[in-house]
Amino acid sequence: MQANPSELSTRVGVDVRRLPGIKRLAVDYAYAFDELAPFFAGDPSDRAAWADAIARTQSHQRRCREVSSVLRAQQQRRGAPPAAIAAAERLSDPRAVAILTGQQAGLFGGPLFTILKALTALKLAEQVTREHGTPAVAVFWIEGEDHDWDEVRSCTVFDSEMAPRTVSLPPRTGDPLPVAAVPIDPSIADVLSELEQILPPTEFRASLIADLREAYAPGIGMADAFGRWLERVLGERGLVVYDASDPAAKPFVADLFSRELSSPGQTAKLAAQAGADLIARGFHAQVQAPQDSVDGVALFRLDPHGRRPIQARNGGFVVNDQPVAQSALVKEAVERPTAFSPSVLLRPIVQDTIFPTVCYVAGPNELAYLGQLRGIYSRFGVPMPLMYSRATATVVDSAAARFLSKYNVAFESLQPQDDSMLNELLRTQIPAEVDEALASATRGIEEQMAHVIDVMPTLDPTLEGAARTTLTRMQKDLETLQGKTIQAAKRRNETLRRQFVRTRALTFPNGHAQERTISFVSFMNLYGPSLVERLWQELPVGLGQHWIVTI
Repeated sequence: MQANPSELSTRVGVDVRRLPGIKRLAVDYAYAFDELAPFFAGDPSDRAAWADAIARTQSHQRRCREVSSVLRAQQQRRGAPPAAIAAAERLSDPRAVAILTGQQAGLFGGPLFTILKALTALKLAEQVTREHGTPAVAVFWIEGEDHDWDEVRSCTVFDSEMAPRTVSLPPRTGDPLPVAAVPIDPSIADVLSELEQILPPTEFRASLIADLREAYAPGIGMADAFGRWLERVLGERGLVVYDASDPAAKPFVADLFSRELSSPGQTAKLAAQAGADLIARGFHAQVQAPQDSVDGVALFRLDPHGRRPIQARNGGFVVNDQPVAQSALVKEAVERPTAFSPSVLLRPIVQDTIFPTVCYVAGPNELAYLGQLRGIYSRFGVPMPLMYSRATATVVDSAAARFLSKYNVAFESLQPQDDSMLNELLRTQIPAEVDEALASATRGIEEQMAHVIDVMPTLDPTLEGAARTTLTRMQKDLETLQGKTIQAAKRRNETLRRQFVRTRALTFPNGHAQERTISFVSFMNLYGPSLVERLWQELPVGLGQHWIVTI
């Protein structure tokens, strides 16, 4: 990483190709889109692609007034701020388009990437409105029907020592209920108290915990609490939060559900074919399924006891080990669509049937899965939106920014959890005369011993091996001495060591990306409301860069 002193209060960009673990598909999406063009609806960096997406979306019939009404009811229940309510009302305009993003209802809002997704959607909505003269609204889709409780019940934050600490709601056993149907129980009080004890004391901690207690009150559903908290943080910027578990919107997709049940296996086949094509082109497929699979249905059936997969078998279906006639289930999907829930393959199609989506803001790992859906969009006659990779960022303080700049540390070199990078830094701190003396000694010994090795056979050929062994031992002794100089440098440069360890812990907690590990409440505790304002100011709308943002 390189930065000028004037940049330390703002941001520094890192090419995503340098990031640990970045996959080729995410890289090519930013830098070589033509390689992926067959799998997507257009290049999001091309202004003409946006105009085409807007035209496609506006020409597709949707029940915009009814959708706006559903949103209004949700917002009233959660007590959404006026700016969010006004934004939802704009979606009643048939000309309006939406920038969608979303995720599961992680405890206390989930990792930092939650607000990075939301802010990217808000910025894109503002850009579309400005550049295309089209009303655009950012919508955050809460995947409240997901039933993986372990995925959402925990929250990780930094403690006073910059160590990641996790607080969790109790595990659940029994029926696989959608998280929206799981009410927060009284244990939330203990979890919030534990969170308060872990977070470093700041001027913002008391109000942060009070806001979380209000959003995550006993009896409120997990998805509802997530929505309340997200509206508290970003609602005033016009973010519209949508709980996908709301039965009021299911009639809008009843036809889609019935069509999926009428031809089971086709959705999975299309995704598998696209996945095989991606792999053949040297990419990876996020969703794996056998191409000849005919028993998979991209729907779940909801009952009071959980979210049940539907399997096609012998001309009918099996749900929770019980046979059901195909005609009966198709009829139920038309008459009672609230009894069904889309799988990961059908969820985007449901989303874009309900909303006039021109763009979906995805995480880097979501792009491969979304690239497998183009044929599915076509099958159901729903316009596929553009896909935009969310802003990706690491938040640092001024001390970490100064360290990175002063020592010209490559950001990605902080990811390994060993001392290799620290040792490299310490070597640069060893006085030049010590380094030169060691290097000179090594050269001298190797030169002199080379002569000894050459002449020994004239006396006794068996002594050549002994001479080589002696050289190896001397080289090892010099390496040991060099190691001792590094240890001496460590003792002498304890401040440098502390700065390195602290910056590494902040940027890659336990070796993992900060944005995927640490909850944004950790940063709200440190910076208060200015966190969102600074991220709004500092994060550009653009592809291919990871931003190190100093707050």
